[in-house]
Amino acid sequence: MFELKTLGLFALTALAEIAGCYLPYLWLKQGKSALLLIPAAICLAAFAWLLSLHPEAAGRVYAAYGGVYIGMAIIWLWLVDGINPSVWDIVGSLVALLGMAIIFFAPRQL
Repeated sequence: MFELKTLGLFALTALAEIAGCYLPYLWLKQGKSALLLIPAAICLAAFAWLLSLHPEAAGRVYAAYGGVYIGMAIIWLWLVDGINPSVWDIVGSLVALLGMAIIFFAPRQL
C-alpha cells in the first residue's frame, strides 16, 4: 500500500511540475495571457511541497521521481499536446520507469 501511495504522489508531483512549466510556455511561445504565470507559480510551489512529503533521502526520491516524470511527460505529450508518442518515446519511458522501479523497490536496511 505504501508503494501505491508513493507512486500516486510521484504522479501528482509530475503533473504539478509539468503544468508549472507548460503554462509559462503558453505565455512565452503561444501568446497567451501573462495571467497564466499565477497558476504556474502555484503549480511549481505545489511541486516543491509534494517532493518534500517523501520520507526517503531527497536524492533517492528525486532519482526515482525522474522516471515517473518522464512517463508523465510522454502522457502529457499525447493527451495535452495531441502528439502521438513514437515507439522510441514509449521505449525510453519504459526504460526510465524500469530505472525508477529498481531504485524504488531495492531492498534497504533500516
